[in-house]
Amino acid sequence: MGKITTVLFDFDGVITNTEPQYDTYYDRVGEQHLGIKNFASMVKGVTLPNIISKYFKDVPQTEIDKIIEETIEFEKNLNYPPIPGAIEFISYLKENNYKIGLVTSSQDFKMKIALNALGLTNAFDTEVTANRITEGKPDPMCYLLAAKDLNASPEECMVLEDSFFGIQSGLSAEMRVVGLSTTNSEAELKKVVDNVIPDFSDINAVLKLMQ
Repeated sequence: MGKITTVLFDFDGVITNTEPQYDTYYDRVGEQHLGIKNFASMVKGVTLPNIISKYFKDVPQTEIDKIIEETIEFEKNLNYPPIPGAIEFISYLKENNYKIGLVTSSQDFKMKIALNALGLTNAFDTEVTANRITEGKPDPMCYLLAAKDLNASPEECMVLEDSFFGIQSGLSAEMRVVGLSTTNSEAELKKVVDNVIPDFSDINAVLKLMQ
């Protein structure tokens, strides 16, 4: 692996701890509309259009429209508690001339609200949202697009992810991937990625993974 010049962040579960809110919401959606328990664990890191096309193809369109409307309303009212050390780590990277990108399965309207709430509007050198991609995670398209935006080769990029789909996306893009055990356990993440951190409280520990 070459020297890391570029750091690419997933959003939910990496920069902000929204996953408990999503767990409650999507578990309810799964039970109510599909009769499936623990639905949230099946759709972590997946864009809403992909969730709809994969799991709701046999659901009447009127019901799908209602789910989409409810999901948009839910996301407009999320709280965005930061993952410990995340904001400080982003500031460190900016101050030390790293290129940084945001790569998320969320849509533009949510990210505008979220980044404003966290004081991160215009913090990233590029933002790849669901609106910019045709193939969602675990496909590598989103991370490769971010690297292209930043004129960085995959071997220069480090990906920070909490979901298995996101980790697979970064690995398929042939980038260095670090897992955050904010959503899944360290033991589970270690089965798919070598390096796992709990959060960004220890910036020096994160920086060591970039060497």
